[in-house]
Amino acid sequence: MSATPKRGLGRGFGALLPTDYAETNLLLTPEDRIEQVPLTSIQPNPHQPRHTFDADALQELAASIKTYGIIQPIVVSPASGGTYTLIAGERRWRAAALAKLTHIPAIVRTGKELERLEIALLENVQRVDLSPIDQAISIERWHQQFSVSYDTISKRLGKAVSTINNTVRLLGLPEAARRSLEAENITEGHARAILSLKDHPEQQDHLLEGIVTNGWSVRQAERYATGVKSGAATDAGTAKARVSNETPATKALSKRIGTPVTIKRTARGGKLELAFGSDEELESLIGRLNTLN
Repeated sequence: MSATPKRGLGRGFGALLPTDYAETNLLLTPEDRIEQVPLTSIQPNPHQPRHTFDADALQELAASIKTYGIIQPIVVSPASGGTYTLIAGERRWRAAALAKLTHIPAIVRTGKELERLEIALLENVQRVDLSPIDQAISIERWHQQFSVSYDTISKRLGKAVSTINNTVRLLGLPEAARRSLEAENITEGHARAILSLKDHPEQQDHLLEGIVTNGWSVRQAERYATGVKSGAATDAGTAKARVSNETPATKALSKRIGTPVTIKRTARGGKLELAFGSDEELESLIGRLNTLN
């Protein structure tokens, strides 16, 4: 029905959800009664966070609707004068108009029903046993289906907006990385490093392999990603070399001055770290450095 999906959040909310989540949509239940509502009596939600719709994708959906009809009903809420406010399904509503339909299957929700559903969703997001991916799905559903901004969601959850945005970004993970996060084989920190390589999908796979197989820390994963993005690494082997804290040169220097020497990579170069255990060791170390030729 739609164009080939792209990586990341640009695919649209529906493409981000596993099939079982889409089939158990919070706004729809098997007991709901579906009504045929005139298209002209429906008005879009003014608070809908999504304001642009791909014209080609809408035409493809309209063609599918002409052939197969509307598979999933939209959700509306009664408004004044016999009209309805659209709650969920704006793409289907717009495509139905392009398909020249006069009516569209809809479930009518009252304001109180929607409030109860939103409260249930809020309670679900706050569950301590919810995985990061499940949290991201619930937050994005809350954002999309109830037209609630991320800023408002952050305030209701008592979290920073950046935290909410970072959680939602997890939906852009490659499928293998998403499964690893759900299985707790990688952490959210690892996941963010993988996400930072969205323009390098093959390197995302290499990074995931390095984390899972070699037990790379978040810092090591970040250094790998930095190597790829900086252009210093043109292949997986070169990028992996940047993950190491040591090189033959640092090992030689460590032996010469009698203290561990490690490399810390950054986006622009890095730094050399010399370890010491006390102020006395620091003074001794400085003395040894001053005597080096």
